Amino acid sequence: MSDPRPILFFDSGVGGLSIAAPTRAAVPQARFVYVADSAGFPYGIKDEAEIAARVPALLGRVAERYNPRLIVIACNTASTIALAAVRNALDIPIVGTVPAIKPAAERSRTRTIGVLGTAATVRQAYVDDLAARFAGDCRVIRHGSAELVTLAEAKLRGESVSVQAVKTAIAPMLAAPDAGSLDTVALACTHFPLLADELAAAFGPAVSFVDGGPGIARRVASLTHGQSFARTAPDVAVFTGPIGTGLEQTMARYEFARCTRL
Repeated sequence: MSDPRPILFFDSGVGGLSIAAPTRAAVPQARFVYVADSAGFPYGIKDEAEIAARVPALLGRVAERYNPRLIVIACNTASTIALAAVRNALDIPIVGTVPAIKPAAERSRTRTIGVLGTAATVRQAYVDDLAARFAGDCRVIRHGSAELVTLAEAKLRGESVSVQAVKTAIAPMLAAPDAGSLDTVALACTHFPLLADELAAAFGPAVSFVDGGPGIARRVASLTHGQSFARTAPDVAVFTGPIGTGLEQTMARYEFARCTRL
């Protein structure tokens, strides 16, 4: 029997589209629901207690409404803070998004890597643990930037984003000790792959980037392997706050045919 339950993606904004896109390519037969907590955006400047309380409660509401077969928390900040609580609260598979420190360390030749995320993500003990386990022989330069999140959202609304604005946002990382030998940056916020061209221009050709999108797509494909799918409704994007100008067109480009308020 065909199963109409969707795969649900959750982020504070539209950064999770960088996870939804490769997952769609990996599981093209699945229906997707994308939930953006625009009323709580941005997460990266909030304290841990607020995120830890907000995310499980909100995902409980949307899980009850949309009955997903699987939830992807397509947000590094929410994952590093609230993933365990969400898994305890919901009896369905939950896939989190964590900084791609392991592949960054595996790729680096200079043994100097960057972790570029939000302030709330890069200060987490979870990131300390990943760095110790997988990049113990590397110099790890961390930088949290709320400005890059704002720029990514603006770009997806169709606004122009300058390379200079991105350079300004990453300036503290480039000014850190040993930054001259930086050769690989883990994009530890799902918004940041949406600025791939601008980041490449800002960092220069000596730096390459890794993010969690391809790995998450493979994980979702593995967890849903052999399952049946039925598309009984179009893919939908759900916002907890006002739907900003240009976002309906943006979501349509990513194959979300309808936008609605929670």
